[in-house]
Parts: sequence; structure tokens; C-alpha cells
Amino acid sequence: MSNLIRRDPLDDFFRGFFVRPVDFGSDADAPAVKIDVKEQEKAYLVHAEIPGVKKDDIHVAIEGAVVSISAERREEKDVKEGERVLRTERYFGKVSRSFQLAQEIDEAQVSAKYTDGVLELTLPKKAATQARRITIQ
Repeated sequence: MSNLIRRDPLDDFFRGFFVRPVDFGSDADAPAVKIDVKEQEKAYLVHAEIPGVKKDDIHVAIEGAVVSISAERREEKDVKEGERVLRTERYFGKVSRSFQLAQEIDEAQVSAKYTDGVLELTLPKKAATQARRITIQ
């Protein structure tokens, strides 16, 4: 027995007509703060990539051995008369990153520099305190 298949010629005509020709990717992908951490004898060196952010919008918090970096890029509306924005792929919003180091940081000696989208932190290690032995009487 043979199977008969009936096709509508209009289905073939419109197939692929309403499909987007170009995929621009997902808008939900927020950029992440990428870091490099190096350890020296007396300090940690951190390089964090935070491109397109003003240095006033970057905040670094240190609590013991935990370092938190956050940044915010604000949307700047620069639409001229007669223009219409069709698509924007630049990210506006907040990003943050926290990580823990092996030794506590001396907050008073920390230095930071932001150049060409890279935040450079020098985090001096806190002097290790020796455990004190207590004599029992």
C-alpha cells in the first residue's frame, strides 16, 4: 500500500519568509569583571578588566581577606533629532566580583590605579600575628 502526501504550495512559498536572517545573540549576557591575581612576598597584585567605565563609578571594598569590586555603567542617551535607535548592543548596568585571598589585607596601605579600562590594585598583606601561648597556673 502506498502513502499519499498532500502538500500545500503556499506552505513552501512562505517557509522561511518570517525567519530572522541575522541572529544578534542574547541580550542577557552581561559582561563579567575578569581578573588576574598575582602574589608577591608582601602583597597581592590584582588586574581587573572593567572597560568603558568611569573611575568614579568603580568601588572597591576590602573586608579581611575578601575583596569586592563593583562598577556601574550608566546609559547616556545621545539621540539627535531625526535619528532613531534601531538596536543597541552596549551593556548598561552594574557588574561586580568578589574573591577571597589566602591572607588578610592591610586596608590602610592599599593603592589603586585605573588606566585604559584596567583597574590595578596593590593589596599589601597584613602582618601575621603569632599565636600567643598562655601558661596555666
